[in-house]
Amino acid sequence: MTKKPSIKTPVKAPSKASTKAAPKSSPKKAAPAKKSVKAKEILEDTLSQSADETVLDRLYQVVLSRKGTDPSLSHSARLLSRGTYKVAQKFGEEAVECLIEAVAGRKDLLVGESADVLYHLIVLWVDAGVAPEDVWAELRRREGTSGIAEKASRPKENLSKKG
Repeated sequence: MTKKPSIKTPVKAPSKASTKAAPKSSPKKAAPAKKSVKAKEILEDTLSQSADETVLDRLYQVVLSRKGTDPSLSHSARLLSRGTYKVAQKFGEEAVECLIEAVAGRKDLLVGESADVLYHLIVLWVDAGVAPEDVWAELRRREGTSGIAEKASRPKENLSKKG
């Protein structure tokens, strides 16, 4: 609560100064407006990056850089050093936790668990030698195709082996 009043106080002070010096603040208003537009654009870029592959590509590079490093210094290195079974097991655990939060309707917790799932999926990719660009290419290939049509286009031999 003490932070809110301290935040409000500096905000009020500049606005009083800008109303006292109207001619001088006109050029200054243009600059802050540009800054706020730029800040808004940066925020929008940051938010859009969270939905595109760049943030995941960066995370992939970090996890990849941890492969083979000291497991006591990096969680990613520790996971990768434990082998594919443990990496896959951890991914599965995180996926189940994500599902639990979704079913419970706890959106805020679902967001966090979703981030955990994506991180552990990337650890699984690194372990398996899968590059993000391969996944992005597959998603682009499927884009604009209905799920029903995409499933129908899969080789039939996979289905016949089950029966």
